[in-house]
Amino acid sequence: MNIANILTSNDGETRFSFEVLPPLKGNGTESLFRTIEQLCEFGPAYINITTHHSEYVYKELPNGLLERSRIRRRPGTIAIAAAIQQRFQLPVIPHVICSGTTIENIEYELLDLQFLGISNLLLLRGDKAKDDKMFVPTPGGHAHTTDLIGQVTRFNEGYFSDGSVIKHPGVPFSFGVACYPEKHEEAPNMEQDMAHLKTKQDMGAQYAVTQMFFDNQKYYDFVARAREMGITIPIIPGIKPVTKMSQVTMVPKTFHCDIPDDLAQEMLRCKTDDDVRQVGIEWTTAQCHDLYDHGVGNIHFYTISAVDSVHEIMKRINH
Repeated sequence: MNIANILTSNDGETRFSFEVLPPLKGNGTESLFRTIEQLCEFGPAYINITTHHSEYVYKELPNGLLERSRIRRRPGTIAIAAAIQQRFQLPVIPHVICSGTTIENIEYELLDLQFLGISNLLLLRGDKAKDDKMFVPTPGGHAHTTDLIGQVTRFNEGYFSDGSVIKHPGVPFSFGVACYPEKHEEAPNMEQDMAHLKTKQDMGAQYAVTQMFFDNQKYYDFVARAREMGITIPIIPGIKPVTKMSQVTMVPKTFHCDIPDDLAQEMLRCKTDDDVRQVGIEWTTAQCHDLYDHGVGNIHFYTISAVDSVHEIMKRINH
């Protein structure tokens, strides 16, 4: 099923989707499947699965020096996507990213996904390494999401990255991209950031999912500005409830999005993380009601460390 068809449906239904992480290396799927079962109660439209390629870690050697090497903590995105699709009979959208991988390996990912009958993707550059001041592509890899879009488009057209012909092309991939209501941290200004989104649309992106935000007006302003620039694809709001006291400072620093003063003041009055969790549930429930009331048909939840909160929010929305 093409996710774009769900997102552009005008049947008046309100929908939600959510994102999950593959299990840590060596862990099973039991906890992940419990999470999905918990949220499947409310009929999600689809499930996103994040991708985590290799990352740098430091290991102390016997001589006291540190050795920098790459490890992969969360393998299995493609396998997990297939397992979720088979077990829950729901559309899945694995993330395909530039970070930590090569063009050749991405090609193998596309082939594996096609063999498994998974045709919806979210294409992302991925995060820079923690110790790098700016994103550094893997040798033989892509530097930008637009490069990745180009590779997927050529694959859809029946060509491998080296220009050779795919003898038996499968079902073409449809794909979405990310966008940032409060500007990507590396963009010089909002105009340039919007121009990049317009380019991704023109290259074939069928929808965009926003970075998390806590002020709906910023989303509405972002969508209005996008439409003025000729960006017509669905722009799906991505939201996440706060769950910990530390997030009042960590979220703006890590995700480069503001916490509205009203929410920040409520969090600062809390004595425990449980108190913050309740504040997050109340705030995000109100966000969802407001988005649906404004005609937004699809809401995407970032559930990491917030599954129970999202479950409670969906209960409140559906009653």
